[in-house]
Amino acid sequence: MKLRTTSVLPTLLLLVMSFCAVPGVPAQDENGNEGEAIAFFNQGQDAHEKGDLKAAIGLYEKAIKLLPEFPEAELQRGRAFVSLGDLATAETAFRRAVALREDWSLALADLGSLLVRRGKFDEARTTLKKAIEVDADSTPAYVGMSWLLVKTKASEAELREMHKKISFMASSAMPISSVWASKAILENALDDKRAAVNSAGKALEIDPKNISMLAFLASVSLENNDPAKAADSIKRIEAAEPTAEELPALKTRLLVANNKVDEALKLIESVPNPGADLLELKSKIVAARTVDIPTLEKQLAAEPKNVVALSRLCSLLRTTEPLRAMEFCRRASEIEPNNIEHAIGYGAAMLQAKQYLPAVGLFQKLTAAAPENFTVRANLATALFQLKRYNEAKVQFTWLVEKQPSNVAAYFFLAISHDELREYGDAMANYQAFLRLADPKLNQLEIDKVNLRLPTLQKQLDTGKGQKGAKKKS
Repeated sequence: MKLRTTSVLPTLLLLVMSFCAVPGVPAQDENGNEGEAIAFFNQGQDAHEKGDLKAAIGLYEKAIKLLPEFPEAELQRGRAFVSLGDLATAETAFRRAVALREDWSLALADLGSLLVRRGKFDEARTTLKKAIEVDADSTPAYVGMSWLLVKTKASEAELREMHKKISFMASSAMPISSVWASKAILENALDDKRAAVNSAGKALEIDPKNISMLAFLASVSLENNDPAKAADSIKRIEAAEPTAEELPALKTRLLVANNKVDEALKLIESVPNPGADLLELKSKIVAARTVDIPTLEKQLAAEPKNVVALSRLCSLLRTTEPLRAMEFCRRASEIEPNNIEHAIGYGAAMLQAKQYLPAVGLFQKLTAAAPENFTVRANLATALFQLKRYNEAKVQFTWLVEKQPSNVAAYFFLAISHDELREYGDAMANYQAFLRLADPKLNQLEIDKVNLRLPTLQKQLDTGKGQKGAKKKS
């Protein structure tokens, strides 16, 4: 996910004041070009604010040609190139701005943040620290440092200290979108998904086109097995910035979530110079298609911490050797403790091993951590159902059908749960919903069971048997 700082100095007055404060920039050069340079700069800002980035860059460059030592124009030119995705040129512009004014915290913060995005972490840390030394209250510098800590997998203590600082900034009267975005990524790194999603929402309230947060929410939706919601966020990114660097990976993951694996691989192949994230994703997709268990075990023998192989073995062995599958899931989770998929796999293997009670405990914890995760809810519902804890199971199945109205299996088990609780009206409503949605090619056995049950159930309803309760509308 990328950091964005696109604020533009709004008025000629601010520019004139900034010149007065810049050592080494004369009030007027020998050719008397300042006035014309400032005019081009302000025209560039107007174009920048309107989103005409190429025009803005051209105007900034005209200003710089007239006044070569013009750090404000270099900074804004760099920001425009960031928005266009030309990070190399943006870096050159930011470096020029810093060279012209070495103690300018804003330029240092922009340069440091860009270096984070480009993976130049050591220099980014030095640059951002200098920005904070120059201005202890530099919001952009702390925002950049937040991303640096997350990208470099800083210690929990460092993350919490930065979160404390960013939270204070977010509590100010008028926090900017990037502050809430930083708070979101820190909370995500601290494994507080609910708080992270809330902070991302706050960031988007301020700036609905915050690409980083739209990408974050799309990623969370994919983790929660909610491709429809992810697709909505991805569409918003495409509308705001069609060339956003996050799009290829998100689109690939969405295709995988919709079982379009071949299309996903074609998409990766179509990307020129794919980044490390896409290459890693491709490796995972290829590994996920491997069904040869001995080959995966050989890979694991050579690379004991190969999390892709561990995860795949966890999945492949789940039904035939659930105890072994649990061990592979456990090892994967130890390597990637914040990846909920490994814990879900472990719990799913527990269900196959008929360890229903501990599975309930695990999935209840996972539900608290990721309340919107469909897979977690479905597994919790299954475990409760197997333990005949129908009152609790129906709560989970109800959540599933409300969030996924076309979830055939959830209607089937929700109906049975009501039936077992003698809530016959609700049972009938959900059996009928199941029959409307069920596909005879896939669900014939269940359809036959329901059709066999319905005449008796109708008699029970006609004679007033069972618990009274409102029928579920469907």
